[in-house]
Parts: sequence; C-alpha cells; structure tokens
Amino acid sequence: MRIHAFIVGGLCLVCAPFWAMGEESPAANAKEEEDSPYEQLQVLARAMQLIRQDFVDDKKVSYRDLTYSALRGMLASLDPHSQFMEPEDFQGMQEDTRSEFGGLGVVVTMEDGVLTIVAPMEDSPGFAAGLEPGDQILRVNGQSTDKLTLSEAIEKLRGEVGEKVTMTIRRPRTKEIKDYELIRQIIKVPSVKGTRVLPAREGEPKIGYVRITQFNEPTAAELGRALDRLDKERIEGLILDLRYNPGGLLGSAVDVCGFFVPPGTPIVTTEGRSPGREYSTSPQGAHPRTYPLVILVNYASASGSEVVAGALKDLDRAIILGETTFGKGSVQSVMSLPDGSAARFTTAKYYTPDRQVIHEHGVAPNIHATLGTQEEIELLRARREGDSPTTKTAPTAKDSQLERAADALRGLLLKSKRAPTKASRAS
Repeated sequence: MRIHAFIVGGLCLVCAPFWAMGEESPAANAKEEEDSPYEQLQVLARAMQLIRQDFVDDKKVSYRDLTYSALRGMLASLDPHSQFMEPEDFQGMQEDTRSEFGGLGVVVTMEDGVLTIVAPMEDSPGFAAGLEPGDQILRVNGQSTDKLTLSEAIEKLRGEVGEKVTMTIRRPRTKEIKDYELIRQIIKVPSVKGTRVLPAREGEPKIGYVRITQFNEPTAAELGRALDRLDKERIEGLILDLRYNPGGLLGSAVDVCGFFVPPGTPIVTTEGRSPGREYSTSPQGAHPRTYPLVILVNYASASGSEVVAGALKDLDRAIILGETTFGKGSVQSVMSLPDGSAARFTTAKYYTPDRQVIHEHGVAPNIHATLGTQEEIELLRARREGDSPTTKTAPTAKDSQLERAADALRGLLLKSKRAPTKASRAS
C-alpha cells in the first residue's frame, strides 16, 4: 500500500492508507472475472489508436492530451468533488495548502476584463514597489494580459523565488503608465484574519473576534497566536467567524477544535469502503479556552468549517449562529501520478460526534440569522474579497450577523454573572 493525502473542501488533508495503482482491494479481487481491467484497457487503447490515426487535427491527438482528457472525463463522472489535476494544478493546490508561494504579493481580480490589483500585501515586493489598489496590469514580462483568464494571469505572477518580473502598470488615478521590475519572494498568506476586540460600551464584557478563511497547515498555530493576543486583552467571550470558509485540511480543522475542548476529545469520524477512522484533538493539547463561544456560519461555510461547527455544536461547546451550512461532508483522497499530475476522488463521508450526517444536509444553526439586505451582503463580500491578508482596519460594512452574535454572547455572560453560586443557594 501507498500513503495518500486526504482532502476536505478542495485542499490536501491528512495521510491515510489507500490501495495504490496496480494493487487490488479484496472486494475488487472478488469481481475480477466479471469486470476485468485488462479488457477495458484494451478498449481504451484501441480508441486512442483510432483517434491518433484518423482524427482530422493531428495537433490534438498526442498521447498526453488523450490520456489527460480520458482522466478528466473519468473523474468528473464520479461526483462533483472528484477531478483530475494537471501537474501545474497539483502544484498550486500544494502551495495553497502550505499557505505560501513564490510571488509578488499582489491580490488581483478582473474588472471589466482588465487585470486589476485589489491590494498589495504588506512586506511584499508589490507593496515595497509602491503598487496601489486599482492599478491595472497591462503586461507581464512584455506579454499583454488582455486575453488572459484570471487563473492564467495568477500563474504568470507566481513562479520561482528570485526571478525578476516586469509589470507594465496603468494607474487610472493619474493616467500614468509605468514599468515596475519586481523580484519574486516567498509570500505567506495567513488564514486567520481580523483579530480584534469588538467595540463595547462602558461596563459591557470584552468580546473577541477572529476569522478563519480556510484550514491550512499553519492555521492552528496562527489561531493560537491570535487567541494569545486576545487573552492579553482579557476577553470574556469569543466570536469565531467561519462564513465563506470553504474548508481545507481535516487535521487543521480538528486542531482548531482543540483550542476549545479537552485534549483527546473525538471530533469527527470518517467512513467509506475502507474501515472508518475517528479523529480526536491531541491528547497532549494545551489547556483549552473555556469562555463562551459563538461560531458564525453561512451557506458558503463548507467541509472543514462544517467539521468545526458540527463538532462544537454536538459537544455543547459553541452556539452556532447564521445560516445552514453548505453540506459538503465528504472526504477526497489525492493520489499523485508518475508525471506530477494527480487524481482526486471521494473516498469517505464524515460524521459529527452525535453521528449527524453533514453531506447534503449541512449544519443547522442554533440561532438563525441572515444579513439584512442585499446591499449588506454585497458590502461584506466585497470587503472580504478585497481584504489584504495584513489589513488591520476594522470593517466599514454593517454586519448584522456579527452584531447578533455579540448580543448573544453578552446575554450569556450577563446570565452567568447573575446565576447564584452553590454557596449562596445553600445559605
């Protein structure tokens, strides 16, 4: 057997045994006579031979192109979460998992078909060069960007650390067009953002806020540092924002739960054709925080976000506030192939501590709350999409869900302070 990576929500997850190419599981051996791989491979090979021999456009019939096309179709036919990844895509997924890549440190988007800088990241080549939000990237190393897709443009901006990249920038504010020469560096993208103490009136309890954008390798360590900063502010409650969080590493999601429950607490169980496995918080984990916790979720909270929300809800450790989550409760394994490409396909579903099924159901909130208006939704989404990883300013958009969460925490804290102690009840 080989060791493969598990992913939840599109990112590489945890390592577990999986039957490798050339090996057959016991169930597969039992069906070998009625479903022979050798006969089907002959069919595939014959089809490729005929296409290469007679297809009108010989530029589209290399063995690589035909094999990749067959793999794309094969994996796409399984379910919406299975896919084939070419070497570049697989490498990009690994970079996303590590939360670091070689690049220039600019967040970009397409505005009216023009590649536009949303924000340069602090302490990055783009920031040091003086690039500004709204700058338009006309050319990269002399190549026009007007026909590039956003993913193609990002691929050109990323690359080997130490390489020079020349960008031709148009600044709409001044109408100036100028070439900028930058050198790629390692760019680290934090997944824990917005750490702060929420504004409060005099006499009200201090409530901390932290947002997790996805679950990557450094997420638990980043959250630990964020909670340490909030603890120094003597917060009495915490809001953990998982809205729009698509998931990520299963191990990271379990580690995040470890900050709020005792060491060794079961968090999630995965079950598939292979024997099921239970994931628990580390038995050597630090002493967990015990202050009241509210987790914000919405329709776009998926996978790893649902692991955290579902577990802490079942364990009566957190109040879940917002909307029913996406319902992506399946686990994918990623198997690298000999040429650097990879196959990703679903191998299990996961269950919360109370054996609740998340897949296609989602996690229902304890307190249902939606954003008030479409304008509020758009303002919040725009702030998040344009949020530089090191942005320190407070959000300007109204956020009624966050306000509702803060009110819920204040009510809990007020109730706990008014509750009589055992000693007072005895007297």
